[in-house]
Amino acid sequence: MRTTLTLDDDVAAILRRLRKAGTKSLRELVNEALRLGLRSVMSPRKGRKRFRTVTANLGPCLVGDVDNVAEVLAVAEGESHK
Repeated sequence: MRTTLTLDDDVAAILRRLRKAGTKSLRELVNEALRLGLRSVMSPRKGRKRFRTVTANLGPCLVGDVDNVAEVLAVAEGESHK
């Protein structure tokens, strides 16, 4: 099948490098790349391993009510934080 493709500059540069480095033609390189890419697109995605966060008991809060920012700053920096 004949068709016209418009390649992005970065893709064209990679193809040029591959042509200079090897013995394959542009047609062979494009077909090989498309086959590999299409296989990966068509293949089912592997299930991801579930990530679990390990909990740790840090004990009671040492600064009191952490919802009150002024109180936390007073404990952490002293009363001169203002």
